[in-house]
Amino acid sequence: MLHLKEGDAAPDFSATNEKGLTVRLEDYKGKKLVLYFYPKDDTPGCTAQACNLRDSYSSFLAKGYEILGVSPDSVKKHVKFQDKYSLPFSLLADEDHAVSEAYGVWGEKKFMGRAYMGINRTTFVINETSHIERIITKVDTGNHTEQVITV
Repeated sequence: MLHLKEGDAAPDFSATNEKGLTVRLEDYKGKKLVLYFYPKDDTPGCTAQACNLRDSYSSFLAKGYEILGVSPDSVKKHVKFQDKYSLPFSLLADEDHAVSEAYGVWGEKKFMGRAYMGINRTTFVINETSHIERIITKVDTGNHTEQVITV
């Protein structure tokens, strides 16, 4: 599953955001990036995580961070999720799982005895040279900002 480690070059990616624009890792060269992978729009844990990041968005910007969320949901679902919770950062549609597979977060999950494939919630903090500075695998959805930066 997760094959990347801190210090590795972040895998390049290309995905569509909620505006229908193609977003690539290279677009963030020279900036710090919080790339967070989450399972599904508008579910309790994913909403708590997105809203926690939203509420601290100005602190992220002040410290030079950009934020991108990635899930297998469609652009249309992302638009609804963003509008409903006034999310100020982009969400990438990874419907073919290419980005999540490149980052090693797509894999088997289990819930109530049932196994299925999906995103394992993980956050990558990527530095200005596109290298992975930190990997957070045990995400506290309600306090995620504190896991990423000291506000």
